[in-house]
Amino acid sequence: MTSLALCITDLNVGGAERCLVELATRLDRNRFTPVVYCLSPAPLPGQTTLIPELQSAGVEVECLGARKASEFLGVVTRLARGLRQRKTQIIQTLLFHANFVGRFAAWRADVPHVVCGIRVAQRRPAWHLWLDRLTHRMVDRYVCVSQSVAAFSASTARLPADKLAVIPNGVDIRRFNSPPPADLADLGAAGRRLVTFIGRFDVQKGLPQLLDTASNWLRRLPDCDLLLVGSGPLESALRRQCREAGIARRVHFAGWRPDIPAMLAASSLLVLASAWEGMPNVVLEAMACGLPVVATQVEGVCELLGPGSQEQSVPYGKWEEFSDLVVRILSDRNLANRLGEENRRRTEHQFTIERMVESYQDLWEQTLAGPR
Repeated sequence: MTSLALCITDLNVGGAERCLVELATRLDRNRFTPVVYCLSPAPLPGQTTLIPELQSAGVEVECLGARKASEFLGVVTRLARGLRQRKTQIIQTLLFHANFVGRFAAWRADVPHVVCGIRVAQRRPAWHLWLDRLTHRMVDRYVCVSQSVAAFSASTARLPADKLAVIPNGVDIRRFNSPPPADLADLGAAGRRLVTFIGRFDVQKGLPQLLDTASNWLRRLPDCDLLLVGSGPLESALRRQCREAGIARRVHFAGWRPDIPAMLAASSLLVLASAWEGMPNVVLEAMACGLPVVATQVEGVCELLGPGSQEQSVPYGKWEEFSDLVVRILSDRNLANRLGEENRRRTEHQFTIERMVESYQDLWEQTLAGPR
């Protein structure tokens, strides 16, 4: 069996973190022995992380205790020690900080093979791209989550095209197969049709623009409200924007929720207004739940929606078209049902979690068989 390290910045609940957990818990233990390294400290009592899920599956987890960038050398040293002790043969890293700590630790520990994950077309800050380009010789392969991210990595980041592989995200279909809808009466949303956003309240996600469009379509859809699931640095500004626009009673802030399948099951439509992405998991999860989607045409969206992207996406910045599309879908139940069913079938055929895990395992074995 091959000793495999999986390294990530932290294990809070998120798309990349969920991907790592799925890999670690589902891979073939006759082919790979996994150890998960988390750069951040061990969680505090009561803190919600994905570590218990890993441990309950028998996966060893080591938290390296880094709290800030100035601890780079120390966390590289600690990770290199763990890699050396376990005679690691290949390391797979995910997210920016883990990508760089992982490659330097692998070099110090003489780990023969390094695979890094690129999960977003990272346009800010530019020095991230420069540093990746400067150290690409330390990396055997890069896993991009979409063809769009691979194209960005080759053209803008200028990474070697022959090192880029594309493995789309996968979803556990069983989690999204007719879950019971969440009870949202406490939010004042009972009996309402919900247009739902799920994600971090960050500038990347286009939330101020989404609220601007909501002022338009909420007026045209009197039985619909907007549900915002998540948290982040823009929350106070977004609440103020709702009050100033006079839509506060029809925009519900649900906070962070662990029951995403139930939240989607309570929804009529998912919206994504991002300025950039990689392959947004929330769109994939909504598709698996049989929901129609309205999204900006950022990286990964059209690849997920396939032929359905013509009816469910608009170019970023076309906010009037975005609003019109929300109204069109929610004003035609037959259209909404057809799009939702097409999304569900596409997910079942193209984006299963089993397919994703097998693709990673095949890539690792190909990498191991190549030159050191």
